[in-house]
Amino acid sequence: MANFVSSQTATQSVVATLFKSVYMQMAAALTVTGLVSYFLSQSVDFLYFLAENPSVLWIAFFAQLGLVMWMSAGITRMSMTTATILFILYSVLMGVTMSSIFMVYTMGSIASTFFVTAGTFFAMSIIGYVTRLDLTKVGSILFMALIGLLIATVVNIFLGSETLYWVITYVGVLIFVGLTAYDTQKLKQMFAEYGSADEMGNKLALLGALTLYLDFINLFLFLLRILGDRR
Repeated sequence: MANFVSSQTATQSVVATLFKSVYMQMAAALTVTGLVSYFLSQSVDFLYFLAENPSVLWIAFFAQLGLVMWMSAGITRMSMTTATILFILYSVLMGVTMSSIFMVYTMGSIASTFFVTAGTFFAMSIIGYVTRLDLTKVGSILFMALIGLLIATVVNIFLGSETLYWVITYVGVLIFVGLTAYDTQKLKQMFAEYGSADEMGNKLALLGALTLYLDFINLFLFLLRILGDRR
């Protein structure tokens, strides 16, 4: 019994340590993204360049997609230093992409939406961490809904339907609110099963930080559609 309690306490300590790493790395990445996007948005030369070369945003988007796939597939084989550099590079590229929102929305509404997103995110993350309900089935449903959302988004590029735009927006908020709780629970289970805060454990924490970072960014962008004041 004593050994069981000791083992359980050790596991809880590892999970807590790795989650601390997750949130610190996520916060650092969000800070990098925010600073890059803000300072680029203040550069008149960059804004002119962006207006004349909108393909830059698409290039940045596909580069981000490539980095996510690379990190997800190969993080076990790369060093912690390499993985960290790739995460920083990803957050910089996201900052380039996000700089365009300052051209569309007011600074005040961007700031207020960020704080609403932060509050919502951490509330759902706490729920995902403490709940005893198994969210696996919910996660599967949300993943299928996300695929449908992506298809609907592509279709609406050609349709230009305002009604579909708002349906996508509100469904997107619900999906990423749910994914925040699901991903948090999944990370908790993964950390508990691995059971060590060694280099591999820290790589898993970095991958977890990337996952929750993406949940946060997407939730923010969908909420900004609803709460943001356009210029």
